[in-house]
Amino acid sequence: MEKNAEKADEVYLATDPDREGEAIAWHISQVLGLKNPKRIAFHEITEDAIREALEHPRAIDAKLVKAQEARRVLDRLVGYDLSGLIWKKVRYGLSAGRVQSPALRILVEREREINAFKSEAYYNIAADVFGGDKIVFRVVCEEEPRDKKISETILEKSHSGSWFVKDITETEVKRSPRSPFTTSTIQQSASSRLGFSPARTMLIAQKLYEHGFITYMRTDSLNLAASAQAQIAGIITNKYGKEYVEVRNYKTKSKNAQEAHEAIRPTNAALETAGANEEQKKLYRLIRERTIASQMADAKLSRAKVSANIKEGGIPDFSATGTRVMFDGWLACDTRARGEDVELPKVEINETLTLKDIVSEEKHTEPPSRYTEAGLVKELEKRGIGRPSTYASIIKTLHDRKYVERDNRSLKPTDTGEVVSTFLEKNFMNYISDSFTAEMEDELDDIADGKREYVKTLSDFYKPFHRDVKAKEKIDKLTNLGEAPKEFKCPKCGSPMIIKLGRNGKFLSCSRYPVCDGARKIDGSVVEPNKPIGTDPTTGLQIFVMEGKFGPYVQVGENPPKSEKGGKPRRASIPKEKDPASVTINEALKYLSLPRVLGVHPETGKEISANNGRFGPYIVYNGDFRSLKKADSDDVYTIELPRALEILKEPKKVGRRAPRAKKTPTGN
Repeated sequence: MEKNAEKADEVYLATDPDREGEAIAWHISQVLGLKNPKRIAFHEITEDAIREALEHPRAIDAKLVKAQEARRVLDRLVGYDLSGLIWKKVRYGLSAGRVQSPALRILVEREREINAFKSEAYYNIAADVFGGDKIVFRVVCEEEPRDKKISETILEKSHSGSWFVKDITETEVKRSPRSPFTTSTIQQSASSRLGFSPARTMLIAQKLYEHGFITYMRTDSLNLAASAQAQIAGIITNKYGKEYVEVRNYKTKSKNAQEAHEAIRPTNAALETAGANEEQKKLYRLIRERTIASQMADAKLSRAKVSANIKEGGIPDFSATGTRVMFDGWLACDTRARGEDVELPKVEINETLTLKDIVSEEKHTEPPSRYTEAGLVKELEKRGIGRPSTYASIIKTLHDRKYVERDNRSLKPTDTGEVVSTFLEKNFMNYISDSFTAEMEDELDDIADGKREYVKTLSDFYKPFHRDVKAKEKIDKLTNLGEAPKEFKCPKCGSPMIIKLGRNGKFLSCSRYPVCDGARKIDGSVVEPNKPIGTDPTTGLQIFVMEGKFGPYVQVGENPPKSEKGGKPRRASIPKEKDPASVTINEALKYLSLPRVLGVHPETGKEISANNGRFGPYIVYNGDFRSLKKADSDDVYTIELPRALEILKEPKKVGRRAPRAKKTPTGN
């Protein structure tokens, strides 16, 4: 880029049309030393859009750059401080964040509601009746009694009473189409209709955007370009008729939406299918269908309700409802939203009905449902937590940290997630509350609008926050969660047990640990000892697969008692891509062959060896570590001395960071 920029008369910066894109453009201009860079932005990769942008270049928006930097710095200030504290109090490798932690709290609060829920019985009563035309239809009791005796009384009176039509109501209702997609609504719809995770949806949408099939996918605007509306109106007229067209302009409910942007739509709605694979085609069809439907007329439906009772009275009303589509409107395009028509038989008020059958079914109230990924996205948006462009990465982080796990399509907090969230709620609730998080988003938007100075905003937040974090460093480690039920004694020594949090969740540990390492599962059952997978031919000791602080590993021999002094057993890490449960004895011996001494350097006589580390395979010589890359066909188990010497002669890579700019957009 530097060479091309030096040759060019003009340089146009066409990064993404959002805060991150603006910041990238600024950094590029600094690295290339551009004096008067021209910033262009477009929301679709089409020839017309790019030509239009080239005709209207502008300067880099310093306010947007500051807003992006403020958001990034704030996230790091919160994340680094809180994550460091959680590493000390729970476990290394966990994290907390300005938006991540409120999202986790929402999931944990719902789980507490589920656990505290007390189910109650109720009775659903339904009767099959028919009138003079002999067509049977079902009416349902409008009350659901909690008392079985009341249910039985209703059944008795229903059997002996004279049924009749008490009332008939018929109303015409309209169903309006939904607005075109924003970032959050496409994540929700793709999850419910296509089964895509938010992260997967955004990845697929990115590909569609890059190939010019859809407009920019990170947006909270509901606008459609006038040219797009005109094209869509023509498509609707040709396929369905002029009466199906209703050009609509939607207003976003988000007070900070960037209305200059567009909603997500096809760049050419006449294209019925697009995409390089089936996933892309499915998402494109969903976007196209939603966009076209958003510009169509309301559907008109007729809803009828028939109420029935017995002439003797003394029981609640029973009723049946039916729906009939009078004019399908936008439902002609989005047929999955239509549902089925339910026609009721023709009856008249006071008409006599005959009871064919009546049943009472005992049911039980159910706890609130866990959030799905789509449901969490919707809840975050409703509460003003985070921004749509960040939702997918937030949910991915919750999975990566093992704070949540999927239970079918629902998100269930793990023991680790529950402990971390409880700690943050107890000690930092004012920083992870809905109100604080939403207010901070507003302040960041004010920085983008030039209404607030960003260094002062960050300083006003960080000083008290950092002080609060420091004050909590003295509290006890969070992995000890209290005494276990007294009936559970240590299976090894009979001592009382305590509840602890381990890498795989809660368990019961001997209170005399580390003197005694007796343990039980959280339900009180005894933990089965590690089973050997084979024998080491060199020592004759058994080899085990075990779990440690930094992941799974294989070990030669059992752990010696804590009271005994001596060296640790020989161990080797299991590669990240390998399932520990499937490790064979030959694979274990292969892992244990590391580190391998390859030989000595011909010039210094110092040793060169190969090994596996936390960041992958490497060779090391005299403190000089060099990673082994699969792309170079270098294998830690087979590499020999000549190849190692070649790698050591290569210039050492120091990273891909661009040179640091001389000054920041704030001048500080």
